[in-house]
Amino acid sequence: MQDSSSQSSSVTESMQQLNISEAQEREAVVNRGTSGSKFSATSSWIRLSVNPEKAVFEYEVKFEPQVDARNLRFHLLGTQREKLGSVKSFDGVMLWLPAHLPSEITLFHVPHPITKETITMKVIFKKRTSMDKCVQLYNVLFGRIMRILKMAKVGQNYYAPSGSVLVPQHKLEIWPGYVTAAHYREGGVMLCVDVSHRVLRTQTCYEIMSEIFNNRRGQFKDHVIKALVGSIVLTRYNNKTYRIDDILFDKNPKSTFTNSKEEEVCYMDYYKNAYNITIKDPQQPLLLHRVRKKELKDQGTTKFLCLIPELSYMTGLTDDMRSDFRVMKDIAQHTRITPNVRHASLRTFVRNVNGSSEAWQVLADWGLALDDDTFTMEGRILSPETIHFGTREVPGTENADWGRESAREKVIVPIDLRPQCWQIFFSARDEPRALKFSEMIRQVTRSMGIQVGPPQMIRLPDDRIESYVNGIKQHFHDRLQLAIIIFPAQREDRYSAVKRLACVDLGLPTQCINSRTISQENKLRSVTQKIALQINCKLGGELWALKIPMTGLMVCGVDVYHDPVRRGASVVGFVASTNQTLTRWFSHVSFQHPGDEIVHGLKISLLEALRHYHRQHHSLPRTIIIYRDGVSEGQMRVVEEHELPQLATIFQHFDSYEPKFSFVVVQKKISTRIFASLNSELDNPPPGSIIDHSITHRYWYDFFLVSQHVRQSTVAPTHYVVLRDGGNLKVDNMQRLAYKLTHLYYNWPGTVRVPAPCQYAHKLAYLIGQNVRKEPSDTLCDKLFFL
Repeated sequence: MQDSSSQSSSVTESMQQLNISEAQEREAVVNRGTSGSKFSATSSWIRLSVNPEKAVFEYEVKFEPQVDARNLRFHLLGTQREKLGSVKSFDGVMLWLPAHLPSEITLFHVPHPITKETITMKVIFKKRTSMDKCVQLYNVLFGRIMRILKMAKVGQNYYAPSGSVLVPQHKLEIWPGYVTAAHYREGGVMLCVDVSHRVLRTQTCYEIMSEIFNNRRGQFKDHVIKALVGSIVLTRYNNKTYRIDDILFDKNPKSTFTNSKEEEVCYMDYYKNAYNITIKDPQQPLLLHRVRKKELKDQGTTKFLCLIPELSYMTGLTDDMRSDFRVMKDIAQHTRITPNVRHASLRTFVRNVNGSSEAWQVLADWGLALDDDTFTMEGRILSPETIHFGTREVPGTENADWGRESAREKVIVPIDLRPQCWQIFFSARDEPRALKFSEMIRQVTRSMGIQVGPPQMIRLPDDRIESYVNGIKQHFHDRLQLAIIIFPAQREDRYSAVKRLACVDLGLPTQCINSRTISQENKLRSVTQKIALQINCKLGGELWALKIPMTGLMVCGVDVYHDPVRRGASVVGFVASTNQTLTRWFSHVSFQHPGDEIVHGLKISLLEALRHYHRQHHSLPRTIIIYRDGVSEGQMRVVEEHELPQLATIFQHFDSYEPKFSFVVVQKKISTRIFASLNSELDNPPPGSIIDHSITHRYWYDFFLVSQHVRQSTVAPTHYVVLRDGGNLKVDNMQRLAYKLTHLYYNWPGTVRVPAPCQYAHKLAYLIGQNVRKEPSDTLCDKLFFL
């Protein structure tokens, strides 16, 4: 039975007067530069055409008496297909329809499928949704389309198990897939699509347990917990991923659980009946997965799932795999794809969607249509930057690489190593390598303009942690400039102990070297050249520079390290330039405990940076630009409306100080890809390529910048969002400055993907969060000790 309210006529009349093209929209933000040479580009964006005659109407659905079970809500709503139509989207609370109902409030009386009790569904009209507010719905629709195309959802993306590629020599399997997301851009509603690969292991948790049992039987439980807890596994019977939170050694597949019908069922029977799977070993322990709160409909409950080890496949790569050159090379053959191959995959996706009548109909029901090809546009290429060394300028090249010149030219500010004021620590077996290295570094630094006296060579009795720590303490003196530590092998605990001692207790710059790195004589010179440049930075030197036309400018970088294992305090790394050429840096860290706001630590860091700048120049910077990495799209508003006003209050600590203050978010983890069109072929755009229209955000001041030269795969642009433009810089100048800053990261003689202050902040936060875990000594704040 259906009832209508008497208020329907005016609502219906007002809604009929609207259509999407007439819906009131905010004016698009347009910030386009003009400098540079133009080039033809295509992208990973595809236009979604929207029928202006159609709209999306949003309703709230209430149940009386209340219905808690989500599945029952779907069932009850589904009984009204004749009244509501077959085309709808429902999430359990909100209902979206492509047409409006005749009444503002529509009542349905439906019997409970089991108790036969009458339940009243109240469908309440909320609003007519304009096209830019329908993005959530569009993404739901493409989720349906992916399932129609036989794609399996693993994590957040969809993959094609049918297209899997085996890498049997490493017990790996690679699933190809796509990342899709609909957005409202400057050029209209668009779908961003990128190729994705999921690396799975053909090894089950049961096989890992068996290996441990056979090799380390005495400490079986401890080693199993260490090997599996924290891992992500895939259950292929439903293509879902789970995180292993614990191992239940006191349970097995013969144990029972309570199902949705409140019946006690044993796991062996459940898998046989539900999936026709016969569990082979009834004695294996179970894996425990704690369902995250955001996955639960009832946020106040805690739910656990038990998984069967022999049905749970490991995902991702181990640390050993990542450090194995052969493994990574074999994987890269399938995942590192050229621009032409990537773009062909995007076109295949478009053909599959538009070629499927069922998938096409999903879009057509809502007045949508996917274009037949990717979106093309015009881009600009900024001219190469001239690199300034100590005594010579080197013209910029198209590939933005000056590695050869960095080893030959004199650095801008050399820091000499005085005789016996630097030390090399090594174990007995590494003594020959240590001696050759000490000779080589004195040779290669001459061309760099750095004078290096003989070091103090210190042989340690063994390679235990205590030997390194005690040796460094014992030989430390006030005139010591640097300690070089040669490790026989890579060990995180030993590295951390040395870095913690040097950074916190001694305030001493250190250079840790893996013995294997300096073991090959034919590569010793080139390796030592890189180490020498790095050491000069750690001591406060400067390697190269660019022309920076702005005066009184301070640029800052912010990045946050989140500990994936201990899940304790996050570390906020902050760096700020302290000279005109943006080649000297002040650094500061703050610890963000769970529940703390990042802005509190940022305010302290910015205040300390300004005080340091004032001590050096007896003045304050006239313009401040902060580049912050690691802000997602969903966090943008919080940063803009909450963090920025608080940061600006720091300027009140100085009399009559009102600098021009800008804030730029830097995003690396994006799916946008840009291709340069060269006749019938596609290639990576060269460094300095800018896209600042059409595929940019409709309501933000933003642009995409390609700053690196990539040969073997598809280059990834970086997304810059100017949340605050307090300096009123011209668009061209804002873009040019971002590109210039990608040249000033001293650990690489070429451009990097983000501005140098962001990369420095990342290295700082990682070192402190991963290894040191304490605030470093103030004596290191003006040196790049964290490289």
